[in-house]
Amino acid sequence: MNYEGILNSRIQGVKPSGIRKFFDILEEMTDAISLGIGEPDFVTPWHIRDAGIYSLERGHTKYTSNAGMLQLRREIAAYLNRRFDLEYDYASQILITVGGSEAIDLALRVLVEPGDEVIIPTPSFVCYGPLTEMAGGVPKYVELTVDNEFRLTAEQLRAAITSKTKALVLPFPCNPTGGIMERRDLEAIEQVLRDTNIMVISDEIYAELTYGRRHVSPANLPGLYGRTVVVNGFSKSHAMTGWRMGYACAPKPVIAAMTKLHQFGIMSAPTTSQYAAVEAMRNGDGDIEHMREEYDGRRRYFVENLNRIGLPCFEPKGAFYVFPDIRPSGLSSEEFCECFLMEEKVAVIPGSAFGPGGEGFVRACYAASMKDITQAVARLDNFLSNLRRKREGGAAL
Repeated sequence: MNYEGILNSRIQGVKPSGIRKFFDILEEMTDAISLGIGEPDFVTPWHIRDAGIYSLERGHTKYTSNAGMLQLRREIAAYLNRRFDLEYDYASQILITVGGSEAIDLALRVLVEPGDEVIIPTPSFVCYGPLTEMAGGVPKYVELTVDNEFRLTAEQLRAAITSKTKALVLPFPCNPTGGIMERRDLEAIEQVLRDTNIMVISDEIYAELTYGRRHVSPANLPGLYGRTVVVNGFSKSHAMTGWRMGYACAPKPVIAAMTKLHQFGIMSAPTTSQYAAVEAMRNGDGDIEHMREEYDGRRRYFVENLNRIGLPCFEPKGAFYVFPDIRPSGLSSEEFCECFLMEEKVAVIPGSAFGPGGEGFVRACYAASMKDITQAVARLDNFLSNLRRKREGGAAL
């Protein structure tokens, strides 16, 4: 069989995730510390787990409506209004998806025609470009810099727009940089998009994890509300990664199109997870505050010590990652991560995996225990000291 001729050429052309390689190596190691995967170290709070268990005990094991349980959509609408001042009609503007990733995929597939361009600020999460390509679109990357705290400026956006631009991805708070967009930044974006038909896909999965400020959504701005698809979920805010619960909020015609695609491809999100999510929306605000406080302490410790040992680190304003500059080591991002993993048994991810602008940086996740973070910092200090000694010895020779 000629599988190259059989398989979809568009899918074959998409490169695998640059993150996966390091997890494969890590699986063969003992006593290793992983700061690679973006997953909370907290277990889903008991009252949320209990709600899922109780739903099974009551026999709630059938399909729900395609868009998700009305009860859950009502709770999400109330939560968004309570936490972010966002107003959505639960009956027609909210779709429950299998994680935030499905919501991003659906949004791109209903918006993008073959050849349409999607503007994607980078460094950013690995899925946006490949999903754009799978939808037949063309990713157009805009490189953000640490000098501007990894924000997208109006000037950068204006320069990237062409007659083929269909959508803009706003991945803030950002994985991997921890950068955010404040209201004034979004107001400038609003002015650039004012007389266009460009849609915004706002990935707000880390919206609850901002430090010292409240998250502002593009949909909070009147001029962006009608053109924005808000993507969110439960994985990061409520430590529910394995429950695979996400949702999208958007204008009615967009949600109707996304629901149609979801209907034929997925049917409905997992029923047990939806019942657990209802409890998370109703009674989970305290869990969010507790986890954010814990992350904030780890964040401050990590940034302080990275700077101390000689790796300049931008102070992340959101999410749960640090993105230190490893160029002082003289190694590329890939070399740094491979050597650090093999010599010190600590996994971090090369910044180059997150697109243009990522080379020269690495991503480390601080949604890990303080014990692991403290040990990882000690091993990193040792790794850099050994690297310096090797260089000095080489220079002497």
